[in-house]
Amino acid sequence: MNQKKGMGLGLAALIVTTAGYLIAADAPKSTNAMTPDPAMAQAMMLGTPNEHHKVLDPLAGRWSVTVKGWMKPGDQAQESKGTAEHVWIMGGRYLKQEFKGEWAGQPFEGLGFSGYDNVRQEYQTTWLDSMATGMMHVSGSYDPVTKTLKQSGNFACPMTGEKDRYIRSEWKMTSSNSNTYTSYFKGPDGKEFKGMEIVYTRMK
Repeated sequence: MNQKKGMGLGLAALIVTTAGYLIAADAPKSTNAMTPDPAMAQAMMLGTPNEHHKVLDPLAGRWSVTVKGWMKPGDQAQESKGTAEHVWIMGGRYLKQEFKGEWAGQPFEGLGFSGYDNVRQEYQTTWLDSMATGMMHVSGSYDPVTKTLKQSGNFACPMTGEKDRYIRSEWKMTSSNSNTYTSYFKGPDGKEFKGMEIVYTRMK
């Protein structure tokens, strides 16, 4: 190849390459390019555990449990022992409780889930056990001054036959090694009374 022919081919290649860059620069942007979606960003934020969930951290672990229960005001307390294990599930979104023990001389199992709903801005707990066929749902708030989770709701009570029995609970996180759950019901006169007290002591 002579020098003039070689220079001609090189110039032609340069023109083609330059034209290609110009065409690419003028081409419309791909409609498939990822762009931030404000709605999705908000959904991700509201679906992510935060400092409200960490409030429940002192409850995580394995516990020996002492239970006291009263069916009505003035009753002598029924007492039992058991064990409980609380573990975080689904990336720290829910605290799962598995309880095993006995009540009234019969084997007893319970399963609970507690968490914080970022949308409703409230703590929620669901409980089910081997003495009922219905699930209890309560909700409420955390008092940082007394370190107490306060919740309330209604449940179907197999002991009394009430479809919507009132319940109010206080779960006080006394220390990293001890916490106390107390629930209150209402008697026939409509007055509130202490129905259950559960003391959790961390297992070494």
